[in-house]
Amino acid sequence: MRPPDSKSPSSARSTQHAVPLRLGLLGGSFNPIHNGHLAIARQTREALGLDRVLLIPTGQPPHKQSNGMAATEDRYEMVRLAIDSDPSLEISDLEITRPGKSYTIDTIRLVQEKYGEQTQLFFLIGLDAFLDFPSWRDPQLLLTLCHFVVLSRPGLAFRALSSIRLLPAIPYPSLADLDEGRISKIEAPLGTHGLICLKLPPHPISASDIRSRIRQGLPVANLLPPSVESYILHHHLYQ
Repeated sequence: MRPPDSKSPSSARSTQHAVPLRLGLLGGSFNPIHNGHLAIARQTREALGLDRVLLIPTGQPPHKQSNGMAATEDRYEMVRLAIDSDPSLEISDLEITRPGKSYTIDTIRLVQEKYGEQTQLFFLIGLDAFLDFPSWRDPQLLLTLCHFVVLSRPGLAFRALSSIRLLPAIPYPSLADLDEGRISKIEAPLGTHGLICLKLPPHPISASDIRSRIRQGLPVANLLPPSVESYILHHHLYQ
């Protein structure tokens, strides 16, 4: 007979589920996924105490098929290979299996539906992309669905956020401190869940540079996970 003070597996699971899952969402074309993408996902997860980060490859934009965009299946498989040994990273096919144009608000709703209303979603977005936030579909509604985490980008200053409508007034000294590296994070009220500005170590790796190096036959060993490099070579991508 089980001692009364011991926990059964079912009670242990109930205790675990009482704590909401903190899930980061990182979208991108991942053309190809590289060590910079992986570093951003892992550093953000650690900085914010996320349980996992969900990588969401974008679908196949028709206008990019002749501009170096690998097939959807190849980009998905490269992401799967890159994160295979890291249980803190997951992959989602939400955007590549959904027909039509992918809007952020649709993706977030589908993720929330899959992982449950108790799951806390943190939408990770580069500063360059977030500057266009007011033009997104239903931006005001988006602010009620998740936390927004704005990540530093080379050549851009967080001070640019002060010019975006819909955003709360963030004290200029704090933005300047963030840009200069005196602090690494700012949290501000925004919508239902809030805005987080996060300064990460610079990652000079770019997918376009990797594609160019592959075309020229130059080494990319330190830029890609070995499994991704092998996949590219085996399938003759970007050549």
